[in-house]
Amino acid sequence: MSAVRPPVHLPIAGTARHPPWIRARLPAGEVFFEVRNLVRTLNLHTVCESASCPNIGECWSRRSLTIMILGNICTRSCQFCDVPTGRPLPPDPDEPRRVALALARLGLRHAVLTCVDRDDLPDGGAAHWAETIRQVRAHCPDLTLEVLTGDFKGRTQDVDTVLEAGPDIFAHNLETVPRLSRQVRVQARYERSYAVLAHARRRGAVVKTGLMLGLGETLDEVRQVLRELAALGCDIVTLGQYLSPSRAHLPVSRYVHPDEFAALRQEALALGIPHVEAGPLVRSSYHADDQAERVRARRATSP
Repeated sequence: MSAVRPPVHLPIAGTARHPPWIRARLPAGEVFFEVRNLVRTLNLHTVCESASCPNIGECWSRRSLTIMILGNICTRSCQFCDVPTGRPLPPDPDEPRRVALALARLGLRHAVLTCVDRDDLPDGGAAHWAETIRQVRAHCPDLTLEVLTGDFKGRTQDVDTVLEAGPDIFAHNLETVPRLSRQVRVQARYERSYAVLAHARRRGAVVKTGLMLGLGETLDEVRQVLRELAALGCDIVTLGQYLSPSRAHLPVSRYVHPDEFAALRQEALALGIPHVEAGPLVRSSYHADDQAERVRARRATSP
């Protein structure tokens, strides 16, 4: 087993500066502002902005973004997330077309769509998801599409509605280890999320999930989750550092050193998980275009 450096412990959020390896690229450059203006012109929401992602400068500068559908008000109150919680508006029936138009204008080879949780809707927004995927397919036939969905309260028929629309990658994040799941994701359960991923994998989908580190989990707990994901047949796993958006959110328990991320990545690959992104600033959609290319190449050469 690879040696790792001891973590840096921070008992209270905001009492210490980020360590030197936490450095995000500042938003700048012509491409960044072109993408920002397009998002605003088409009245779209992105998780890059709504969730205060530290990688917005880097990703938008390389024409990579994650569009968030079904509004920007979430019905859940996850303790790590900066997306507002409240009573959302009804789904906008024109949003699928606008999303497809934006992706067509950007000229991307790969795109990621995500959403707020919509527990107020009978199907959790599955029909809206499916229509958005169909519109993207119609406007961008050569685009590969990753969808990062909620758990639909475990309703597999709603998961099937999304899968039948034909996304290239189906992603749903576990976020943390089972012991901390209820504390971190108040209205969600680890077992339910795992079951959603397992169902999608049985349906033949390319499956992806992600974990945040630094919430109080132990390395053994992370390793156990990785073993479970390998047994499930998960294709892509992301491991990143949790960064508290504000004092109202869960505090950072520790900053994980890049060497520890590198060691966990090697362990996950050794377990048989085909592609693993791990590092302090890795997020679910970070370099998603590269991930998709590698998974497609692997599938193409598999017997």
